[in-house]
Amino acid sequence: MGTPDFAVASLQALVEGGYCVVGVVTAPDKPVGRHGSTLQPSAVKQYAESQHLPVMQPEKLRDEAFIDSLRALQADLQIVVAFRMLPEVVWAMPRLGTFNLHASLLPQYRGAAPINWAVINGETQTGATTFFLSHEIDTGRIILQRIVPIANDDDAGTIHDRLMTLGAALVTETVDLLIANDGKIVTISQEQLADNAVELHPAPKIFTDTCRIDWHKPVKRIYDFIRGLSPYPAAWTELTCSDGEQRTMKIFRSEIVREAHPLAVGTVATNGRDRLEIAAQDGMMRLLDVQIAGKKRMSVRDLLNGLKYSIISAK
Repeated sequence: MGTPDFAVASLQALVEGGYCVVGVVTAPDKPVGRHGSTLQPSAVKQYAESQHLPVMQPEKLRDEAFIDSLRALQADLQIVVAFRMLPEVVWAMPRLGTFNLHASLLPQYRGAAPINWAVINGETQTGATTFFLSHEIDTGRIILQRIVPIANDDDAGTIHDRLMTLGAALVTETVDLLIANDGKIVTISQEQLADNAVELHPAPKIFTDTCRIDWHKPVKRIYDFIRGLSPYPAAWTELTCSDGEQRTMKIFRSEIVREAHPLAVGTVATNGRDRLEIAAQDGMMRLLDVQIAGKKRMSVRDLLNGLKYSIISAK
C-alpha cells in the first residue's frame, strides 16, 4: 500500500526479490492539467501495472466492496509505505499483521513530513523504521530501525533518496524476519523509547505558509530551513523590487556568510552580477539557486543577468 515514488522503491524490491505480491493498493488517479481533465495515476500504480500486478484504488478505505476485495486476496502480510491512515478492519486483516515503513527514527518525527522536519531542525542523523500499525498513527511497536547521517550540505531531496533506498532494503529485511519466525518476533514499544527521549519532535504536514522564511531568525536556522524544504515544496520569501512590484522567490540552495553587518534584517546586498545576499539576524544568507514567481529555477548569476529591475529587500 503506497502512492509516491518513495513507495515504489519498496515495491520494486519486493517484486525483484521474488516475493509473492498478491495486490497493490494506491490512491485514485489524480486530475491534472489546466482544467483537470487528465487523470494522472500514482507512481506506485504505474510501476504495479508495468509488473502486471492487481491494483486497487479505493476512495474510502472502509468501503465494503474494497474490504471484500482485499480479504479475497488472502494476504499473509500487508506493507504500508507513504499511504493513508488505515482503519483497524484493514490493518488487522492479515495473519502476520500490517507494518509500515516510516522515514524517521521513531518515536521522533511522527507525522506526514519527517524528512523535511529533521533537516529543518538541524539534525545530524535520521533514519528509517518499520513498525506494526496500531490505532494511533505512527505509534506501533518497532520492528527494525536503521540510521542515516545528515551532512551539513544535505537537503530534503538527498535524504529522501537515501532513505528511499535504505527503506526498501529494510522492508525486505522485515519481511524475511517475519516469515522466518511466523510473525512471532521481538518488538520495541515506542512508549519505552519516548520515555528516554529528551524531547520528541513532531513532523506535521507542511503548507505554503509553513515555508515562508523569517529573516529575523539566526542565519543557521534559516540555512537549515531552506535545505529542509528543498527541492520541494521550497522555502520562499517576498521581495520588494525597484519597479514597485512585490514578487515571491523560492530559494533552493544557499550558503552562510558569517560576517557582522549594519544592515536591517531583510536588506538585500548584491553586486548585480553573481552575488545576492539577504541580511538575517546574525549574518548574511547568500543565495545560490532560486526561482522568481513565473520563472524557472536558475542560478543567482543567471537571475541577476536577466533582471530588468533590482531587488531591494525581502520579508
